[in-house]
Amino acid sequence: MRTARLWAEMLGCENTVIERVEWRERGVAGDRPGLSVIVHVRPRKRQAGRCGICGRKRPGYDQGEGRRRWRALDLGTVSAELEADAPRVACPVHGAVVAAVPWARHGARHTRAFEDTIAWLACVTSKTTITELMRTGWRTVGGIIARVSAEKLTTVDPLAGLTRIGIDEISYKKGHKYLVVVVNHDTGKLVWTAPGRDKKTVHAFFNALGPQRSAAITHVSADGASWISAVVAERAPNAEQCTDPFHVVSWATDALDGVRRDVWNRARRAPGGQRQHRHGPRGPETESAGDARDLKHARYALWKNPEDLTTRQAAKLAWIEKTHPYLYRAWLLKEGIRLIFQLKGQPATASAALSKWLKWAARCRIPQFIELGKTIRRHRRGIEASLEHRLSNGLIESVNTKIRAITRMAFGFHNATALIGLAMLALGGLRPPLPGR
Repeated sequence: MRTARLWAEMLGCENTVIERVEWRERGVAGDRPGLSVIVHVRPRKRQAGRCGICGRKRPGYDQGEGRRRWRALDLGTVSAELEADAPRVACPVHGAVVAAVPWARHGARHTRAFEDTIAWLACVTSKTTITELMRTGWRTVGGIIARVSAEKLTTVDPLAGLTRIGIDEISYKKGHKYLVVVVNHDTGKLVWTAPGRDKKTVHAFFNALGPQRSAAITHVSADGASWISAVVAERAPNAEQCTDPFHVVSWATDALDGVRRDVWNRARRAPGGQRQHRHGPRGPETESAGDARDLKHARYALWKNPEDLTTRQAAKLAWIEKTHPYLYRAWLLKEGIRLIFQLKGQPATASAALSKWLKWAARCRIPQFIELGKTIRRHRRGIEASLEHRLSNGLIESVNTKIRAITRMAFGFHNATALIGLAMLALGGLRPPLPGR
């Protein structure tokens, strides 16, 4: 094998001419002493003189700012850099722009092999490992991820062939910073995400999808938020909207917790001994100040599924049944709506059970559950569609959990673009292979 070809293979360079190699002592302040290699290169003739953005052959403009260096993958313990001229070409579309080079992306100061390695590592390991192994800063990693992800999206269309999707939002930063997340139910992959939490953001997704592909959407699962459902009804008229069962149960849990707080506050205000309070339309309940202490720790006994209760929590629930029938009735209503969603695949039975639950909620005389019944009536069609098609946002919640882990790792990125790029690489199937594999 020729020496020039050997160097090109080691550095991961294609369509590149190796001119010469220099060895230097690495003596930069703050860096460990050792050797570094500077490889002088140039593009092959057929690759030279191309626009760095569109890649088309263009006439020369000037010599730019002279020679430039690109960081390459280390050769063992030896750091490596490529050095070459960086002339500019005159592109009628993009103006005077630095000519493309085959070993690096436009605007990058690292080789493709280096950036692909960083992108692969970012999907599978921690930021400390990446910065130590690759000897680079975390802000630099963010820029690399954004470039690699953007390039991958020009070669792969994650929105192709969508029929069943789920839409949800996730908080990624303090100060009400949100991302809208779209997942393909058929592949389980993240297909689109963007900053925002409003109709404008959902419209942006359907703008990217286009009217023809929007018409091909058959099912959309969401949490019942009006800013999602209104846009879906407008932009995807053929789609059947499925209200996520998990969120409906969470509505019931929130209603139950509201009842618990009301009961606890009344018990807390009792100064001692026993006082009578009219608690609900059915008549007075006798509460004592000691009840407040016991009710304070009853939250998890009321929240958890009965089969998951510990012995102590089961005893707490039994105590509530005997001493606070109003609160226990609210718990039964919460459990009733949860059990309905276990009838997936039995739409007729589930619909009949839901009708009975709504009648029960309407006459329960518990304000929180009367209001919940009204909310469920408004979303009944979507709830029944979810039961019939066995579609939920469980897959999206799983993706959101992984995005939260990515968000923690991405702390320190300059903007949301790098976070979105990392999410698409890790969860959207865009992760590049390791160079040479």
